Amino acid sequence: MTFGLAACKDSNDQAAAPAEPAPPAHGEAGHDHATDAAAQQMSGSVLETMNTAGYTYIKVKTDTEEIWAAAPEFPVKVGDKVVIPQGMAMPNYHSNTLNRDFDVVYFVSNVLVAGQDAPLNPGEAMGDAAAMGHQKPMTAPMDMDFSGLTKPENGYTVAEIYAQKDALATKEVAVRAKVVKFSPKIMKTNWIHLQDGSGEAGSNDLTITTSSEAAVGDTVLVKGILDLNQDFGYGYQYDLIIQDAKVTVE
Repeated sequence: MTFGLAACKDSNDQAAAPAEPAPPAHGEAGHDHATDAAAQQMSGSVLETMNTAGYTYIKVKTDTEEIWAAAPEFPVKVGDKVVIPQGMAMPNYHSNTLNRDFDVVYFVSNVLVAGQDAPLNPGEAMGDAAAMGHQKPMTAPMDMDFSGLTKPENGYTVAEIYAQKDALATKEVAVRAKVVKFSPKIMKTNWIHLQDGSGEAGSNDLTITTSSEAAVGDTVLVKGILDLNQDFGYGYQYDLIIQDAKVTVE
């Protein structure tokens, strides 16, 4: 899913929430409509950053070029490693509040900043890049009830997977748990945090990637190969993770 900042002429610098998923229509300022094609995911180091009208602009040096991107205001500093998801390209963009012209700005719903494991855009249910943070336990919603969950046949609890991770590495495992966080379309896949009430902080939250979709609170049956010590770059490392998992919502 592509997210874009809505933009139109003579907006008087009134910031608006990112459109989802329609092309830009209202926003901070701008002269031209967004291009029809969405920019692909990019990554690099921040060279410059500034905040205005509720948005953060960052100049990023990628492997091939220097680009500008903007998202609802988020914490970032020069030198940070960032991943910019797919977004709308706004060519010949003029910011009234910055009084600055840009050849092109890529507007996105959020930006993934290395080392951060908290929502960059609080309240955004979709496209929350924080799902990829370091292997830190998520906090399940207070009203989430894990009672009644049973292990699948020949399966494991989340805590058992952690306890037996060395023996289970590279093998298929099955677990029944509840979705405590779902973040779609990050690095071309969906990221899900799972808990079943077992384990303690550090051994109670399991991250998976999948092409399937689920909602927070869903009970799911998950099957997939357990991988250890996976490094996705920019400081995002996982002691254990199930990639390309098969997910069945029950």
